[in-house]
Amino acid sequence: MQKRRILDFEYGNIDTDRVVMNFGPQHPSTHGVLRLEAELEGEVVSEIWPRIGYLHRCFEKCAENSTYPQVIPFIDRLDYISSMNNELPYVLGMEKLLGIEVPEKVTYIRTILCELNRIANHQIATGTFVMDAGAYTPFLYFFIDREMIIDIFEKCSGARLLYNYFWIGGLQRDIYPGFKDDCLAVIKAVRERIKEADKLFLYNKILIERTANIGVLPADVAINFACSGPVLRASGVPFDLRKTRNYLNYDKFDWNVPVGKGEVGTVGDCWDRLWVRLAEMEESCKIIEQALEQMPFEGDVRANLPKRIKPEVGEFYFSCESPKGELGFYITSDGTLKPSRVRCRSSCFVNLSVLPYITKGYMIGDLILILGSIDIVLGEVDR
Repeated sequence: MQKRRILDFEYGNIDTDRVVMNFGPQHPSTHGVLRLEAELEGEVVSEIWPRIGYLHRCFEKCAENSTYPQVIPFIDRLDYISSMNNELPYVLGMEKLLGIEVPEKVTYIRTILCELNRIANHQIATGTFVMDAGAYTPFLYFFIDREMIIDIFEKCSGARLLYNYFWIGGLQRDIYPGFKDDCLAVIKAVRERIKEADKLFLYNKILIERTANIGVLPADVAINFACSGPVLRASGVPFDLRKTRNYLNYDKFDWNVPVGKGEVGTVGDCWDRLWVRLAEMEESCKIIEQALEQMPFEGDVRANLPKRIKPEVGEFYFSCESPKGELGFYITSDGTLKPSRVRCRSSCFVNLSVLPYITKGYMIGDLILILGSIDIVLGEVDR
């Protein structure tokens, strides 16, 4: 613990102590190996500095020493809560670079699995956030439905966390018999769980007092910090790449973009970020239902590709709406079997940068909730 002597002009010429305290990197409240160096005046946060790099695994340099298909397993390990969504911008960008048209069936399957993964991500984000506020039961409830989703992923890919399922030009393998029924069962369970969430904690008086008007992120600040995903939409900005970019076939479905409205507090506070994620789970259910109705279940799940993927000299940047925000990859090809440059645009890294702005003047207990409301995974922050 370190003390800094300052002259506090607010109270006249009186010396006061501000204490600099570390939270993490080995602490459950920091959601991974993140160190928060906080300057406290009593129990009020006056400054905070996120210290990262404890999980740095050199993803981009490893990718530059791998062939294009070999990059995908590394991508799984960025945001390991949302591996299906991680793979999508890379394979879509590569297919655009190579001029590949995948079968329509593949597009629908990718859409369904990405939305299932979005639900699973928001279940963890919501469950851990409410647990930070002191309620443990919702965390366990959400894991019941999440287990059903993970079972679907395991039947499709053979893995429960890191899938390597979206391949350049298609999928690792076809979906299994009973896929549609399992997805519909998940939708039914998730909708029941959302209703339980409304009754159990969302409008709970204690939770509202802990989250309303806490960590307020105004829309202009969110835009200036390049925030994306639920963090941006909770501030009232209806920006979603699934709507603006129209990748996959999201334009064929009827769904909405939930935005924060300040229902119980101020637009862009912790409660709004919680509400947006719960609302997005319902929208994902709508998308999955419609995709299952429209999807052709017959046909191949791979396009015709050469045995060795060797794109022409060029470059691309492609990004998608991951559960945490905009995740993109910049790839440069020099005409060989390996990319010459790989760069990841991490939504977690960008969203974390706003933390010092939205924590000033709040209590230590509020700091933990504000961090949890951003929903970061350090595997994607550090890469």
